[in-house]
Amino acid sequence: MTKKKFVFPTAYTVILIVMLIVLALTYIIPAGKYAKLQYNEESNSFIVESPRGDLTEYEGNQKTLDDLNVNISYTRFKDGSISKPVGIPGTYEQLPRPSTSLFGAIATFLKAPVQGLYDSIEIIAFVLVIGGLIGIINKTGSFTAGINALSKKAKGKESLLIIIISTLVAIGGTTFGLAEETIAFYPIIVPIFIAAGYDALVAIATIYLGSCMGTMASTVNPFSTVIASNTAGIDFTSGMVLRFVILIIGLIICIAYTIRYGEKVKKDPSSSYIYNQKEDLERQFLSNVNEEDAPLFTTSRKLILIIFALAFVIMVYGVKELGWWFEEMTALFILVTFIMIFFANLKEQEFVSEFMSGAADLLGVAIIIGLARGVTIIMENGMISDTILNYLSNGVARMNGVVFSTFIFFVYIILGFFISSSSGLAVLSMPIMAPLADVVGISRDVIVSAYQFGQGIMSFITPTGLILASLAMVNVTYDKWLKFVLPLVIIIGILAIIMLAIGVLI
Repeated sequence: MTKKKFVFPTAYTVILIVMLIVLALTYIIPAGKYAKLQYNEESNSFIVESPRGDLTEYEGNQKTLDDLNVNISYTRFKDGSISKPVGIPGTYEQLPRPSTSLFGAIATFLKAPVQGLYDSIEIIAFVLVIGGLIGIINKTGSFTAGINALSKKAKGKESLLIIIISTLVAIGGTTFGLAEETIAFYPIIVPIFIAAGYDALVAIATIYLGSCMGTMASTVNPFSTVIASNTAGIDFTSGMVLRFVILIIGLIICIAYTIRYGEKVKKDPSSSYIYNQKEDLERQFLSNVNEEDAPLFTTSRKLILIIFALAFVIMVYGVKELGWWFEEMTALFILVTFIMIFFANLKEQEFVSEFMSGAADLLGVAIIIGLARGVTIIMENGMISDTILNYLSNGVARMNGVVFSTFIFFVYIILGFFISSSSGLAVLSMPIMAPLADVVGISRDVIVSAYQFGQGIMSFITPTGLILASLAMVNVTYDKWLKFVLPLVIIIGILAIIMLAIGVLI
């Protein structure tokens, strides 16, 4: 009788399990709340709600925040960067536990995901529109044509191709979370690199490491930075300089690491970690190479990529200068979708079909966002969110800010293994983690960066992510990838800790 192999559950199942655990915890953990402070723009005042629901109005100025020990600049409330209620340190109060029957507990579990979807509808709409737009751009062949055009120009200079492709993929990762879409690049890149004397690991590293580094250091990525910052109650441009710096340094390290390995294999093929697969891979990828099948990088395709890139520039400006949020950002990408009608060269039915198909590809992300929000709803209804926060804050209140940022980084590495969805993890964890920054006395954007760095570095190796699918494209086993990438993961991890420390100190 053969033993059944353990298959790690999907993010959906993990979140449902977490939901059940959290529901059980509402019967174990004492109920309690912090007093909450929220800025009222119309009256230029702060409204404080006590743990028992009493409301008190205070003057809207920095002195009020200082008196309440809320370590946040008044200007962040004034300019709308922080719009969500903020917990006031030192105001936690234990409250009577809400009485719930077994039937009520079941009803809570079933209704929480639905309520989570309702509460997250703005984010979900944004995700689906972005997915639809990416689906159309993929159908036009613009991404593939751009890569193919680069590969032709770099013949004989494949190390330059490593630099260019990794950089472009990283830009995609940092701006819109380019990840799953890179699967289409492997059939184009692998034959070029194998023919040049590299091995398939170089091709995987060129694409996959670029994507991972880009998403790890997301700057305007709507599926991580924007959502995490939103749930943390800050503007997503906060901390962008720190993330941009680690993007540049980390990408240089990844590229140098890949080129070093690639040149070593070129000089001595037997040094390849997959040398025993050399003949099989050459037979697989070099026997039917046909450059004529690749789409041309036409003016239309160039314009499509330029328009797509400009949309993110406009989005950043709109959020920072015009006070845009999800409704306006979604409208922007709907406008870009309409503009694509004139460049995509697709029939009306095909255009709509590709948009729906692209949106469907990200439907799973949207559902995860709703499920994750459902966990938070259960915690809020059971009044245990603030109790957990109180326990954690008591544990970290005396931590040095640098030690704290390192601690949170490792927390997110662990969470990133279980929940590979950046959106799901952001919505699930930020309402708990972000206020800890106030307790320790550091900026909340450090928590957002720790979340991105921790989960991002886990994406380099986690089997619950995209790496297994990428390796399957070129028939490379997971153990060979680990052997190749683990030293790099340690280097990037040390870099992340240093950058978080800098973020705390400045």
